[in-house]
Order: sequence, then structure tokens, then C-alpha cells
Amino acid sequence: MNNHSAVAMFRSHKGYSRLFTAGLINGIGDRFTSVAVLALVLQLTGSGMAVGISLGVRLLPYLFLAPLGGILGSKIPRKYIMIATDMLRVPVALAFLWVDGEENLWLLYMASFLLAAGEAIYSPVRKSTIPLFVTKDSLLTVNGLEQLMSGCVLILGAFSGGVVSMWFGSEAAFIMNAVSFLIAAMLIYGIEFPQHTEMATVAKKATYSPEGDLEKSAEEAKYGRLRALGMVIGGSLTLQVIFGYELLVPLLNGLDNVLISVYAIQVFHTGDIGVGAFYAALGVGLSLSFFISRYLKKGLLIVAIGGLLLEGVLLMGISVSNHFAAALMLYILLSFAGGTGNACLDTLVMRKTPSAIQPFVFGLLSAVGNTLLGLSMLFAGWLLEGVEPRMVGFVGGAGFAAVALLLAGYRGYAARKNVLKKGGGFTVPWKFF
Repeated sequence: MNNHSAVAMFRSHKGYSRLFTAGLINGIGDRFTSVAVLALVLQLTGSGMAVGISLGVRLLPYLFLAPLGGILGSKIPRKYIMIATDMLRVPVALAFLWVDGEENLWLLYMASFLLAAGEAIYSPVRKSTIPLFVTKDSLLTVNGLEQLMSGCVLILGAFSGGVVSMWFGSEAAFIMNAVSFLIAAMLIYGIEFPQHTEMATVAKKATYSPEGDLEKSAEEAKYGRLRALGMVIGGSLTLQVIFGYELLVPLLNGLDNVLISVYAIQVFHTGDIGVGAFYAALGVGLSLSFFISRYLKKGLLIVAIGGLLLEGVLLMGISVSNHFAAALMLYILLSFAGGTGNACLDTLVMRKTPSAIQPFVFGLLSAVGNTLLGLSMLFAGWLLEGVEPRMVGFVGGAGFAAVALLLAGYRGYAARKNVLKKGGGFTVPWKFF
């Protein structure tokens, strides 16, 4: 990896430093609500199905709105999109204050859905904005910082959210979330976006391919995003594996997301503090993953697949753990592996796709991944009505390991096939890393 430190990165990229801070504050406030909502649902219903629904409805909007956010990001200044979505989520965050009984759960589900709708538009726009502020050789450092931010969000947001929810009530957490959206919007308002760079990718011809022979005009960029993306993916084994990852992993990830709260409250009997502690452990792992990223230079795809395999093994370990402290440590290792893999995958996507279609690419990945994750959470909630949580966790971990082996097998087979074709005089356009 490059030698940029986090401090040097913030000093030399003022726009990204404000974007980072806004994301940190926004995320912490949102985590306050997430923890408070999970605790409130279990307190009112005691149902794993209700937990699955509350988590699932937060991800279903991504199916339609994440691609919309990606398309809007190519037409409207991204600064205004992010400010608008933050401001519109303020009254929604306050709507949770009226949920005071099981008969009002519909309002909780509706508010969760609307918050997710805003995030579905906001997230791909924000991610596609990152390359506008940093150089290409700094992307791995920045994506490591993004994992650090996610870690801080979980540590400060989830754990503190559990404490606030327990001592001051869920109402305080909901109010703090609304305030965080306001602060984040003000921070983004103060960012000077490189508008000429942002809009040039749509307003003029954008040239890109793994070999530099894919030229897209403004009309093609407007109407041919799927075709352009198909050409790019078809020419890159790396992107083929990444898209396979984004299709398969979310199908299992919902099990783990639902189980975090169920483990804390129903298996280890640690209540709100336990929920917050588990999420904080995930935050510690994500934060630690930033420090390992500086040593990564090559083989990013292999690192990501290896991290997925390790996640599967650790999930199986958590499912058989009998001690809360042991499960806490395993969650730290789990998140460390996942955070390292995520930084590698995001960096590869940013390197391998043209800037003109990056908002669309991140929107599509967000839509597919989060929709599948939402469905997986709903399935997990239903499954937990009749299956012991530890069994669900073990099966989910085994599934993670199986997906990692499948992706590694595909990469090895395709790479070997490519070598044979080259040996026979054929030219194959993809690059491996």
C-alpha cells in the first residue's frame, strides 16, 4: 500500500476530511436508533420474527432507491443529494418517539423503512464521491479509513447507544439521531466539490476499459449504463468474482445480523448492554482492519476471499461459544477479517470501473446486496421461530466458508483457462488484480 498516513490524508484532502466527519456523525446517530429499535422491539414482543422484520424493512428500499441514487449522482450535484437526504430524515428519526406499544409497531416499521430509503440514495452517492477528492493511488488508504469510520460508528454509536437507551430511554437515542442528521448536513454544505470533475464524466466522452479501448459518449453514458457495465465486467475476472461475492454473501449475512441481538439478549442474557457490546466489538475489528491495510499491496482479491473464509470459521466458533467474553473476542476477529476484505473489494471496484458509471455501479451493488440482505433477515427471523439460534449461526458460518471456497474455485478455474487460451495464441482482455 502507499505510505499516506491518516493525518496526512486529512490534511491534503480537505473535502474528504469533511465527508469523513459527516459520515462519522451521521453513522453514530443512526446506530443510536438501530440499537434502541432492536431493544424496543424485543422488549415489546420478545419475537425473533419481529427483529427480522425491523431489520429487513431497513434494507428492502435499496432494491429501487439505490440505483436511483446512482443515476441521480450522475445528473445532479452530489452535494445537494446528500444534504437533502439528511434533512428529510430528521422528522423521520423523531417519528420513533410515538412508538409506545406493540400496537404502534407499524409506525416503527414505517419509520425504519423511510430512514433506509434515505440511506439507500445517500450511500452510493457518497461512495462515488470519494474518488473525486483523492488520487487513484490513495484509494486503498481511503477505503481503509472508511472501515475505520465504520468501526468508530459501531464503537461510539452502538455501545453508547446501548448505554443511552438503557439509562435515558430510547427517546434520547431517537432525538440524538435527528440532531446528527442536521450536523452532517451542515458539514457537507461546507464542502467545496470539484464540480468540473464531477460533471465532466457525464458531459464529455469518458474513456475507460481494462485495456483502454472502451469509449462512451454522453448519450451512451446516459442510456447505456448496463451495457457499459456488462462490457467492463466481461473483461475483468476480478469484477466477476466481486459481483459473485455481492450476490452470494448477503444471502447468508442476514442470519448473522439478526443473531447479534438474539445472542446478546436471549442466549447470553446481557440485555441492551450486550447488544451494544457486540456491535462495539464489530467496531473494534473494523478499526483494527485499517492498520493492516497499509501492508497490503497486491493480491487484494485473494485477501478478500481469505477473509470471507475466516469469517465463516469464526461464525461457527461463536455459535458454540458458552461465554460472553469469548463470543466478544470472536466478533472482533470476525469484523477484522470482514473490514479488511471490504476495503480490498471497494478499492478494486474503484480501480476497475470508469468514473462515469461509478455512481451507477455502487448504486447497483448497494441495491442487490442490501435487498438480498433484507430478505435474508426476514428469513432468519422466521427461521428463529422454530430453530435454536446456535444452530442457525453454525449453518450460516458454514455457508460463508462454502461461498469463499466457491469463489476461489471459480477464480482459479477462470485464471487457468485464461492461461491456456493465451498459450494457444488467443487474446483475453481481463486482468486479474
